Amino acid sequence: MLQQLIIDHIDLWTSAETSRSTAGRGSNGKTELTGIKKLRELILELAVRGLLVPQDPNDEPASVLVEKIKPLTKKIAKDGKFSEYKLVDNKETPYFEIPVGWKWCVLGEIAAIARGGSPRPIKSFITEDEDGLNWIKIGDSVRGSRFIISTEQKIKPEGLTKTREVFPGDLILSNSMSFGYPYILKISGCIHDGWLVLRIPEHLMNKIYLCNLFTSPYAKQAFTASAAGAVVQNLNSDKVKSFLLPLPPLAEQHRIVAKVDELMALCDQLEQQQLQQSDTHHTLVTTLLDSLRLATDNAQFQAIWSQLAAHFDTLFTTEASIDQLKQTLLQLAVMGKLVPQDPNDEPASVLLEKIAAEKAQLIKDGKIKNQKPLPEITEDEKPFRLPDGWEWTRFENIVEISSGVTKGRKLTGKNLVLLPYLRVANVQRSYLDLEVIKDIEITEDEIDRFILKERDLLITEGGDWDKVGRTAIWHLEIPLCIHQNHIFKARCILVEQNEHWLEKYLNSYIARVYFAGASKQTTNLASINKTQLSRCPIPMPPLAEQHRIVAKVDELMALCDQLKAGLNQAQTTQHQLAHALVEQAIQ
Repeated sequence: MLQQLIIDHIDLWTSAETSRSTAGRGSNGKTELTGIKKLRELILELAVRGLLVPQDPNDEPASVLVEKIKPLTKKIAKDGKFSEYKLVDNKETPYFEIPVGWKWCVLGEIAAIARGGSPRPIKSFITEDEDGLNWIKIGDSVRGSRFIISTEQKIKPEGLTKTREVFPGDLILSNSMSFGYPYILKISGCIHDGWLVLRIPEHLMNKIYLCNLFTSPYAKQAFTASAAGAVVQNLNSDKVKSFLLPLPPLAEQHRIVAKVDELMALCDQLEQQQLQQSDTHHTLVTTLLDSLRLATDNAQFQAIWSQLAAHFDTLFTTEASIDQLKQTLLQLAVMGKLVPQDPNDEPASVLLEKIAAEKAQLIKDGKIKNQKPLPEITEDEKPFRLPDGWEWTRFENIVEISSGVTKGRKLTGKNLVLLPYLRVANVQRSYLDLEVIKDIEITEDEIDRFILKERDLLITEGGDWDKVGRTAIWHLEIPLCIHQNHIFKARCILVEQNEHWLEKYLNSYIARVYFAGASKQTTNLASINKTQLSRCPIPMPPLAEQHRIVAKVDELMALCDQLKAGLNQAQTTQHQLAHALVEQAIQ
């Protein structure tokens, strides 16, 4: 039945995806294969409900099995110095019906269970001696694996009295933080109090069945409910001992384990195929978009664009591919390839002359400071060839750049005002995140210096290496707001300048490459200073063309956002369908 369910809905299982922030098993970069994850959960849920393999009336019933296990469990507990489980009347109602020959029982009846312990201070017990005892930590486990085969650390033998010794074949269960994950030991060692050890009669229980049970949605739900309410969620040994579990006959346990392994292998194949398809799709999109960016003339550009347009619905089917498209469109725009040039436009050289004249007047009037002349832009600094009518210039030739207020200054004895201020976290790429705004005190005579005005460009000084130079435009979202010193403020010299053009260029891949190369970088962090920002080469189209480019980019970005919204809705529908199939299968 399940194989047919997989085959009949193969497209749904493999197409349901969710964006994620980190990579891991079942993920491709920022994508989790939700459909296959649901399929794995379905397999485990059917397994523990007795719906995965047929029952055999000749199997010894689980009730007989439990009676055989009970005295052995007591002996194991006594020999291992575990506290003995005292069976209480469990009034918990079973969650679902189980087949004939199965039995609901509590885990403490069939397994001796104890919590680990930690000698303290642990650092004084860690040793490099090869004869030390394996110190088994959560970090030694691999999610998705059933076994722990080695440890990174060992402890001195004298620490044994303060911890719990474990042996090959023991099943251990994480009981804090990421709780409820089972592993079978291939090594001996000691466990800290973040683990529980379950010691089970070897020949009367299939430990892999228990691992499958503990990772099933049924057990996850039960464990989460047991751990709820605590400040730090954890599973204590009493809660685990009283866990109510569906127990099949031993022979059926073996058949279930074999079937689960078979079906999980099929899921692995589907997952690998989907990941390979995703990688191939990503490579194809990247190659085509790169060729579009690198087109040397308009004819070549139009030919490549025609090919993209013809296969648009096939190529841009993921959030990542749409984001690639948006960045490519932005790069094409700032290179002058997105809208045609108009020879009747007033050339950018005239605009630059007007800006220079206005800047000279502002300096003369004492409204802005005179800056040292910036060096001419060399050919090596020019990242691409400009269209006719465009000009290269340095950033500070066309704007006034200033830094913000520094925190922690001594302002005793001065007249102070409390104002909202922007932090680096508030300035994102092309937009402002104003959900959390903090206040800072400045002196009254500093207000004019730091206050933000409408149309100001806000540019981040530092952060992760790929986030330096994030730029957004201020639109008076908050009255009387200032900015901290890790954000640069850039104000256009002429009223008629188009700040949106500058924002789009500074957020383009080309400018990001400049900032990455010019910045001071440490481990995972980078920063630019005012000099590096002021020297950033800026392509200046004719003012009329700037307006056309900005309008076209906004139009195309809105279409991309609509495409992404439609994709998200389709993915939501796929998730709902996958969930409905799971619910239908376990009815």
